[in-house]
Amino acid sequence: MKKTLFGIGFLTLLLAGCNQSMPDAREADAQAVRDTEKQWNQDWAAKDVDKIMVHYADDAILMAGGAPALSGKDAIRKALKDMTGDPALSLKFQASKVEVSKASDIAYAQGSYTMSVTDSTSKQVINDHGSYVTTYRKQPDGAWKAVADIASSELPLMPPATQTAKK
Repeated sequence: MKKTLFGIGFLTLLLAGCNQSMPDAREADAQAVRDTEKQWNQDWAAKDVDKIMVHYADDAILMAGGAPALSGKDAIRKALKDMTGDPALSLKFQASKVEVSKASDIAYAQGSYTMSVTDSTSKQVINDHGSYVTTYRKQPDGAWKAVADIASSELPLMPPATQTAKK
């Protein structure tokens, strides 16, 4: 009888320990994403491609209006190397919302950006602004890396140049 009661008591304690949930780390992880974006803004201000690329996962995808999607760090690095060579380049972004999954392994930041770049055709500086969503995945070392970086300009689309008819 004593063995049965001891076994039931032990099993009850064991099950009670299993029912305790892990502490919710989502707010700390959301702050870590905000801190990552703060550093990323500083890296953009420095126009340092190597530091900018640290924020992307190896399998990341970058999507921006008027350009094909770029998949993987090599493709993103090539495009950003060209972009950071522009003396007029300025990029700043600010999240208005950061959400972290319950498992604290995926997060996204949603916000607005401003950007100045030189138009390759007209050689004029374009001042762009718009919205972005960046999806992050938590790495084994605890760092948050962008896996999908998507920007949408709020500038009106320019109509395609009309071609004059040949007679």
